[in-house]
Amino acid sequence: MVDSKKNKILDTAIELFRIKGYSAASMQDIAEACGMAKASIYKFFATKEELFTAAFVACHQTLLDQAAALDRVGAQLNLSSKEKLRRKIEFQLQYTVENHLFMIDFRELPITTNDQFIAAWKRKKNALHTWRRELLIETYGKQIEPYIWDVVAIFRGIHVEYLTYVQQKVIALPMSELAAFIVDRLDALIDDFIRTSPKPVIDESNTHFNYLNPSDTPARQTTVRQLFELMNVKIRELSKPDEVREELLKVSTMLNEECERQLPNPTLIRVFVSYLDIIPELRPYIRQLNYLIS
Repeated sequence: MVDSKKNKILDTAIELFRIKGYSAASMQDIAEACGMAKASIYKFFATKEELFTAAFVACHQTLLDQAAALDRVGAQLNLSSKEKLRRKIEFQLQYTVENHLFMIDFRELPITTNDQFIAAWKRKKNALHTWRRELLIETYGKQIEPYIWDVVAIFRGIHVEYLTYVQQKVIALPMSELAAFIVDRLDALIDDFIRTSPKPVIDESNTHFNYLNPSDTPARQTTVRQLFELMNVKIRELSKPDEVREELLKVSTMLNEECERQLPNPTLIRVFVSYLDIIPELRPYIRQLNYLIS
């Protein structure tokens, strides 16, 4: 009985939040829709924030559960891996459109400052990140593992951008055809990765950083060191006399050492940066360095 009441409250809250948004849907609205006194709601959920967080978690769990059910059906029907991917993308597109309040990167105050909600939001992002990785490897095989996090990032970008146009009601394609279009683009992307074997940009060390999980000082220091390694490779490739390249490498090393000091000397950094910035081929690296150490 207790569980059935709690589930009724949760299902009703999901529907009202979906229709009205977080701010406009009050606990009184939810109580009336449930046919209960507001005090009865508070026996199960102490605050509106707690109720919304529970609704948010339940909505995402439903997504993952129904995606798993699609897998089971696909196995029974002996569908190809590409068709299973298309069906899951179609399902996620449709589910996100119908539950966009819970599925988008949420911005509505004051819930986004609630610690309980933020923790649930982080878990959701991590779960979906892992789900996309497993989905793509299942479809394309272990051959894409060296580039998997770049593929995940591009896949997510495609998904989010097209959803934006869907939500604006400016795409006429049914979700099944849009999903097929996305799968075709992913096929071309995967073929290119396998054919060209680029060095990954995103890997296990940086894939989980985002606005909910911002990078820390050690992570940013690692990025700066990686930038110097790339710049030194470029210096060695320059069509310059050996002594010029040697001088540039020395300056690059001194700049790197200065950047890694606990209290870098900004004057020295400007001098070293100005010296390297004279070389046109190095300017993109210097601009990136200025951004990283700003």
